[in-house]
Amino acid sequence: MVLRHAEILKGWGLNVDFGEHAFSKWSYLAGTDEERLADLNAAFRDPEVRAIFTTRGGKGSYRIADQVDFAAVRRDPKFVIGFSDITALHLSLLKHCHQVGIHGAFFIGPNEDGVSSYTRDSLRQALMTTEDLVIAARTEEPTSRLTTEGTAEGRLIGGNLDMVAASAGWALPDMHGAILLLEAIGLYPGQVDRQMTMLRKAGHLNGLLGVAIGQFTNFEFDRSYSVIDILREHLAELKVPILGGLPLGHGDRPASAFIGAIAELDAKAGILAIRRGNS
Repeated sequence: MVLRHAEILKGWGLNVDFGEHAFSKWSYLAGTDEERLADLNAAFRDPEVRAIFTTRGGKGSYRIADQVDFAAVRRDPKFVIGFSDITALHLSLLKHCHQVGIHGAFFIGPNEDGVSSYTRDSLRQALMTTEDLVIAARTEEPTSRLTTEGTAEGRLIGGNLDMVAASAGWALPDMHGAILLLEAIGLYPGQVDRQMTMLRKAGHLNGLLGVAIGQFTNFEFDRSYSVIDILREHLAELKVPILGGLPLGHGDRPASAFIGAIAELDAKAGILAIRRGNS
């Protein structure tokens, strides 16, 4: 799969190389912490490397996200591309270096045989053009039921809910004036409730201006008290505009988004527009 994705990048005219330990394996991780960190820091330090693609979801990124060579990142900023558990790395880079990342990947959704043209084109636009990203919500996404009304503008911070919660207190940036992005896959309703409770009651969500909700995948939405109800209860306490139904996450035909860039959320229009850059 990784080699097929490399061929897509080569088709875009890019040169592709792999870290020394890219195909390593250690238990459920893609190599030891030391191996994965060595590859990551080597890429950050190499002036010929202009973007870093994570090969899978990035399990264990939270184990090394505080050990990145942040000085190298500041000297030579470059996009890190990934989502899911890579959220912890995006957040740490944003907190320590104000580094914008790309929440996206060559993801194959649950109802697809390969990378959709929408997903591929969205990632290429984020990586290789000067255009802002405009992402339209989908009414068929269950989280579209969370949409309220109003508009908000602020820095887009977040990603995978599990990793946002795991990053609280050490890698999660200040959320004042931000728009929070959340997506999730395969959690129990009680896990979502606990994570949202912790984030809200610990004050990590104080000062938010809006919330963008992506794909919540592998949940039972037809139960009498579903994850939609849990999210609605917690988000209502924030009293900010909410836009749900965004194609960001582990579902069908996901888009790419800039984490750490300024975004404009329009709940009525169903649009999340993200400016290129970090200001």
